[in-house]
Amino acid sequence: MPHDLEPDVLRLELIELGDAFRAYQQRTEPGLALLAELHERKARAFRLWADVSGDGSLRYEAHRAEKAAQTTREMHTNRTGQPVGDTAGGDQPVVERLLTRQQAVHARAVLNYVAAHSPHPEAEVRLAVFMLTLRAARTGTGNVTGQDLTGWLPDDAEQVVQRLVAADWLRLPGTVAEMMASRPEDPTAFTVPALLPEQPRPFDFGKTTRSRISGWAQKVVGDRKIRKKKLGTTTRLLGLYTAAHIRPDGRLGPVEDGGLHLDEVAAFCTLPPDAVAEHAGLLVTADWLAEADTAGERLRGQLTRRVLPLGGML
Repeated sequence: MPHDLEPDVLRLELIELGDAFRAYQQRTEPGLALLAELHERKARAFRLWADVSGDGSLRYEAHRAEKAAQTTREMHTNRTGQPVGDTAGGDQPVVERLLTRQQAVHARAVLNYVAAHSPHPEAEVRLAVFMLTLRAARTGTGNVTGQDLTGWLPDDAEQVVQRLVAADWLRLPGTVAEMMASRPEDPTAFTVPALLPEQPRPFDFGKTTRSRISGWAQKVVGDRKIRKKKLGTTTRLLGLYTAAHIRPDGRLGPVEDGGLHLDEVAAFCTLPPDAVAEHAGLLVTADWLAEADTAGERLRGQLTRRVLPLGGML
């Protein structure tokens, strides 16, 4: 920066910006809203500097700063569910989401794939297929323990695995009994033939996203209050579906739809539409949904504050 740059207000702004960026780099925690504001200030200052000097490279730097500000705003929205500068939440703490908005898109793609390709329609089979699909999504192979399976399906795990093997959806190196007995230090390797690399690829996400979605699903299925209430597999499927389909404020479904289409919810959870309300009510008792109703062929409701971090934003 020229020492005699005019006007003085621009020179002072550039000096302050340099100090502000250095201070930001010393922070122990990221502050994406602040960083977006700094990039925006840089874009304005460099644009003015370009006007003063006629230097085209400064306009290019201003454009880069604008792009950086936009990217940072998007990162902030993905992490918190609120645009930069949005104060609609009042004094509510910012929600740190487990999934970014794009990762939630991928999670819904897996849900849809499982609904279309599960070898049997029962809720227990569908839940096992979903969890195993996430582990094998990228290479067609994965690892699982007996403890994993009984955590997902406390009463039906061995029977469900037997059915998946019989349908050739799942292949094991040994017996189902050996799989059920496997422990974390020696998990069972399994193969899902339909997901092997030589087959058409149903998913296009990377290793980090696969791991993040798998961890998200584990937290949803293993939610402590749902387990304490001993809610069944069908209700946990509904919990998965609702968590994956929320707006930033936690309400279910896109704004334009006024909720989730009841027939789509029912189809995923292998329920008749008129039975969805009962299971939604069970989720209310488990402090998963704050409210729920099924009037007008829509499931309307809202995730509780407790589980908002698990919400996959539409």
